[in-house]
Amino acid sequence: MSDMTHENTVPRPALPTSVGPHDPAPHDVAPLTDAVLDDLAASLADATIVGLGESTRFSRETFDARDRLFRRLVRHHGFRALALQDTVAVADRLDRYVGTGEGSAAAALDDAWRPWRTAEMVAALEWIRAFNQEHPHDPVRIFGVRPAQAGPEDYDAVLAHVRASAPELLPELTSHLEPIRTAHHTDEHVQRARGTHPGRPFADHARDALALVRSLPGAHRDEDVAARMRRIVDFHERSVAGRGSYAGDAAVGADTLGDQQRRTGLRAVYWDGIAHTSATEGTLGLAPEKGPQPSVGSLLRARYGARYASVAIGFHHGDLGVAVVPEPAGDLLDARLGAVDLPAHRLDLRPAAVRRRWDGPARLRVISGVYDPSRDAAEHLAVASLADAFDVLVHIRRASPVRWLP
Repeated sequence: MSDMTHENTVPRPALPTSVGPHDPAPHDVAPLTDAVLDDLAASLADATIVGLGESTRFSRETFDARDRLFRRLVRHHGFRALALQDTVAVADRLDRYVGTGEGSAAAALDDAWRPWRTAEMVAALEWIRAFNQEHPHDPVRIFGVRPAQAGPEDYDAVLAHVRASAPELLPELTSHLEPIRTAHHTDEHVQRARGTHPGRPFADHARDALALVRSLPGAHRDEDVAARMRRIVDFHERSVAGRGSYAGDAAVGADTLGDQQRRTGLRAVYWDGIAHTSATEGTLGLAPEKGPQPSVGSLLRARYGARYASVAIGFHHGDLGVAVVPEPAGDLLDARLGAVDLPAHRLDLRPAAVRRRWDGPARLRVISGVYDPSRDAAEHLAVASLADAFDVLVHIRRASPVRWLP
């Protein structure tokens, strides 16, 4: 049977249908069966934007749960846009693939942000493409929540121009641009955390390269090349490493997504990390000195009210390939959720009685590209009100790694 009728082609073990009497709040949770996912999707159907946030981008199981819920929202409840944490240019290429079938899903992901370059994402795009073939007059679109920014083609254009017009400057320019273009594959702050960073801040290299381009004799100056070089500088200055902060520019993401939603009139599902999709401000454990920071989701909640719904998908422990994540410390929400003896379950925080039992300040584990098990206690998102930040929680017991594309 095709994937258009099955939510996922990977066989799943049967899930228990009850929670043991010694588990916390046994009547609050439900095993993540197909029927429970159907009900969850139906309960989100009145939203204009649904944020589906993961606690990590490296787990096959959390991606699968998000994808299964997304497919139900599309097929049964009329959602027709997928918004991704990537640039509008990358999203345009993905949108072209799902709209026309041009090329392949893997090829469309060539310049995408590294966390999207997985076999799981290929399968998701192929499903959207198949859906669009069956619904040519009512297709699913793909949006990016980041504005246009520098890409590999900008580096190539700058180098080609200097190679042709001032070849004597090419070695110096190359020494600045070649190391920093690697940030488009692996973020600079991740390179630092993994010990692979070449040393000098990438923004410094970019500014020196811009000065070199500006020094070209008048006859060899090219405004297009200068504009590309300024985009490269902007990319590195605005990165996590360039800003020296994990707090992103939430307003830009919320504005970009909101503008696209209003322009098209399409209801959208927004895929990102829980620190971005949270419907309230949050404090990152790796940057406590910054205090609570707005998220894309918190700004969407302020603008859309209850028409922005927030779902958090997390896990208890597992081998993610990039790191082996231990069982969570007792003060993390993940530990409390993990006390329920189910492979996967959902907790709906919207009913008043459930909210009373679970609401309050909470810390949710966040496993990013800089995760280090030795500082596991700091790898979290803290929110002042769990039930304000997330309408629904989905918890996976054991996680395994996504399958990276070459």
